[in-house]
Amino acid sequence: MTATDVIAQTEKMEGRDLLAELEPVAAKEVDRHMKAAVDWMPHDYVPWDEGRNFAFLGGEDWDPSQSELSETAKAAMITNLLTEDNLPSYHRVIAENFSLDDAWGFWVGRWTAEEARHSIVMRDYLVVTRGVDPVELEKTRLVHMTAGYDPIDHARAVHKLEPSFHSHSALEMLLSVTYVSFQELATRVSHRNTGKACGDPIADRMLQRVAADEHLHMTFYRNIVGAALDVVPDLAMAAIYSIVSNFAMPGATMPNFRRNAVLIAKDGIYDLPQHRTEVLAPVLKKWRIFERDDFGPTGQYYRDELQKFLLDLDGKVDKFEEARERALARMQAKADRDRAKAQA
Repeated sequence: MTATDVIAQTEKMEGRDLLAELEPVAAKEVDRHMKAAVDWMPHDYVPWDEGRNFAFLGGEDWDPSQSELSETAKAAMITNLLTEDNLPSYHRVIAENFSLDDAWGFWVGRWTAEEARHSIVMRDYLVVTRGVDPVELEKTRLVHMTAGYDPIDHARAVHKLEPSFHSHSALEMLLSVTYVSFQELATRVSHRNTGKACGDPIADRMLQRVAADEHLHMTFYRNIVGAALDVVPDLAMAAIYSIVSNFAMPGATMPNFRRNAVLIAKDGIYDLPQHRTEVLAPVLKKWRIFERDDFGPTGQYYRDELQKFLLDLDGKVDKFEEARERALARMQAKADRDRAKAQA
């Protein structure tokens, strides 16, 4: 089905009409968020006494020997930070598909302000501790932010969305809010596991704090989609299938993403099994996707397609885990051989 099919066969509603319908829910979610949110200070999570000048101010420039992070921890920190850096792109998508009025406008601003703290604290930590090359980090940031990122491009391609739909249709709004429902939770998992991989209690505590923010943000978006399922069930189901079946992390377009993603997955910071079990499964369960009985023909079609996708994903997860077990066994065997040679 194309977007034209979906619009023709489901609830005929403009984006602004859906926003108006869901505004009371957004207001309620804003109130819940503000009661739960913690106003933490980025500077409190940075070990400033470890800092010193770089060569420009008479000190010493970065050298790989100065970093105490493993290659995997470096890859994860760089990927997570550059993902957070691209906040202007995400702000644009949310602002275009929500509005700047009433609860929606407050949320767009508040969410953006909270997200900005994540890149602030992570960059300060990495520069002060000399965890990664700050020059390379800055060069990559410029490339990544200049290119920008629209998280629902894949979904648009699937539905062959016409330009006239962009930023105006209810489907576009649902695609954007559905994407962040999963992406915020995925980012939470990645930050939490990256903190552990750093081997530094300060980094671990810092990223736990960031992950807690991401969880609250996920809850807002997830609950908005939950309400949309009650208002426009078929259209919401179309958006959910589109995002789940074409999901990509927001760092997918950054330089060296594939290499870093392999390291991150290999060491269990964020991998396919986690994506299925810790991200997709709990959100879909919360929405009661496979228990609902209010879908029309279009919603039922997309739910069936989602079920097929998840079954196929289960097979991919099994293959991934088998391949990782073989790789770990090879690494262990090599380590045993090297140890035996050293003792001989």
